[in-house]
Amino acid sequence: MKVTASELREKYLNFFASKDHKIIPSASIVPENDPTVLFTTAGMHPLVPYLLGESHPSGKRLTDVQKCIRTSDIDEVGDASHLTFFEMLGNWSLGDYFKKEAITYSYEFLTSEKYLNIPKDRLYFTVFAGDKDFPRDNESYEIWRSLGVEEDHLFFLPKENNFWILGSGIGPCGPDTEMFYDTGKEKCSPECNPACDCGKYLEIWNDVFMEYYKDEEGNLSKLKQQNVDTGMGLERTITVLNGLASVYDSDIFSGIKSKLEELSNLKYEDNLSSFRIIMDHLRTSTFILADDHGITPSNIGAGYVLRRLLRRTIRHLRKLNINDYVLNDLAGIYIDEYADVYPELLKNKEVVFSELEKEYNKFSHTLKDGERLFYKTIRHLEGNTLSGKDAFKLFDTFGFPIEMTEELAKENNLSVDIDEFNKCFKEHQEKSRTIDAGSFKGGLADHSIESTKYHTLAHLLLATLQEIYGKDVMQKGCNITTERIRFDFNCDHKLTDEEKKRVEDRVNEMIKTNTPVTFEEIPYEQAKAEGAHGTFDDKYGSIVKVYTIGNLSKEICGGPHVENTGVLGHFRIIKEESSSAGVRRIKGILE
Repeated sequence: MKVTASELREKYLNFFASKDHKIIPSASIVPENDPTVLFTTAGMHPLVPYLLGESHPSGKRLTDVQKCIRTSDIDEVGDASHLTFFEMLGNWSLGDYFKKEAITYSYEFLTSEKYLNIPKDRLYFTVFAGDKDFPRDNESYEIWRSLGVEEDHLFFLPKENNFWILGSGIGPCGPDTEMFYDTGKEKCSPECNPACDCGKYLEIWNDVFMEYYKDEEGNLSKLKQQNVDTGMGLERTITVLNGLASVYDSDIFSGIKSKLEELSNLKYEDNLSSFRIIMDHLRTSTFILADDHGITPSNIGAGYVLRRLLRRTIRHLRKLNINDYVLNDLAGIYIDEYADVYPELLKNKEVVFSELEKEYNKFSHTLKDGERLFYKTIRHLEGNTLSGKDAFKLFDTFGFPIEMTEELAKENNLSVDIDEFNKCFKEHQEKSRTIDAGSFKGGLADHSIESTKYHTLAHLLLATLQEIYGKDVMQKGCNITTERIRFDFNCDHKLTDEEKKRVEDRVNEMIKTNTPVTFEEIPYEQAKAEGAHGTFDDKYGSIVKVYTIGNLSKEICGGPHVENTGVLGHFRIIKEESSSAGVRRIKGILE
């Protein structure tokens, strides 16, 4: 079924209005009730007080289209699917109906001729398989079966796939059931299922059954009421329904795409990355600037994210040889596109235009300042290579793009240490992701029991990788939540199934040794002399904490850690993938 963004919004809201849901407007993109994040990253953020039992003025059944921003994967924008701004279609039951009604409504909207009319044989569904903390969700499974869904279209999947909680790891949570569209591609293997990322199955909807609350200590308790929280990504659903190859091929982006082609005299198909980055980042920036919270570009918090988005936009405009000031013209296309849905865009139009022009002018000066610092740096250069640290200083302090640094270096018969720059950039990237998670929640400052286990696990994982692949293996980034670890390391190839098993087995051997974890505070130079491994050598003070796990690991680290490896449980790799050129990423869980 072919459908536009406007049609999908209207169909969705009208459907749930017919089921006695009150249509509520989108809340701000800056959350009022969750200080742990900079932006509203999910439709449920504005409704947290009501999910916890507070009475909503519009009643117990609600539906909306919520503006959301997620910038944790900002550097992935440019591919076919990543967006920083997106719209989330949602319907809510605040202590009213539960699984049966929610699933029935979802199936009707997806398959009814009046609404999306998706062929039933193209839909697949997942439900929570259960674990030591929560029971298997047989109820959702049976509801799907009662609606006529065949057994081979239903899958039980574990917590990492079918259990929902905020990115901070704190708040309302519960099992979910997810809906997937079969793209028609061949299965990548006999075991291929909706959890696979091969592209055969695309998730289009998620019904979360909020029954529990998880506090900062990791303790679980029953909520006062059972809630339903659903989310259907508008852009992704349009892409699926229209059989498009990319979210950027939808009608949402057609106006700005045409304008960019006109201004640049270049084709979108020949410049996908730059076109997509401009299209995404400027849309997000326009919505941030139009928000009534008055966010403007700065060097901290949400303002820093905005500045980064805008400067990336300007840089890619220049890559398309668009050197005139065009930001207002381009932003105006989005304002016209969305004005009837989000009136604040029109109301704050002049603010948007004014701030865009200010930042453009500042960045133009920044580029000049960056050039001055570049020439000042190379005057004192020994040899013909600009260090990665100096190149990153230009980027981090002045916002000077690495591509421009490389161009200037080439003009002056110099090279740039890109490997060192990438190392600095990766560290910066992890810090940015932590900022996006807000107040370091869910990151290294999270001292909950589960996070502490994963932090200790990181030491064993690095030690294992160095044991198997050599001491040159370095940690290139690590993100920890209460649910999993995401660990980046330098490696020149994709790990085979045998290699992944070898890593798993060795880590689990280390865990089973029941080795005490000890630490001492000693001078940095002494720590290095004693062979302590440090990921951020230039970031430490004169006195450092060194954590030792028997003869398995010795690392400079800030904690937190468990007292004995034996409490960690069983380690399992759930995914191994590329993070960037020459860097692999392991996602793992403790069971």
